[in-house]
Formats: sequence, structure tokens, C-alpha cells
Amino acid sequence: MELGAISNTLSTRNVSSQIDVAILRKNMDSMEEMGDSMIKMMERSVYPNLGQNIDTTV
Repeated sequence: MELGAISNTLSTRNVSSQIDVAILRKNMDSMEEMGDSMIKMMERSVYPNLGQNIDTTV
């Protein structure tokens, strides 16, 4: 195998690996955001009327 072909193959694999890592990072960020949203939704379900009423009498 030629040196140029080996270099080209390694370069292609490196780019492919970088793309795979970027996609995985994006998926992890999305999952983290979904988890945060789920936690907020669960917190609201415990006290659904919290903050809805204001006592204006003194």
C-alpha cells in the first residue's frame, strides 16, 4: 500500500471520528436539557398552584 493511500485513509478515519464525537456531544446536550425539563415538570406537579395566588391584604 502506498504511503499516500495510508495517509488518506487515516485522515478520513480521523474526520469520521470527529464527526461521531460531535454528534454524540449534541445528543448528550439534548438529553441533559430533556432531563432538566423533566425535573422542572415534576417539581411543578408536586405544588401545582405555587405562586398562583398573592395575598394583597396587610
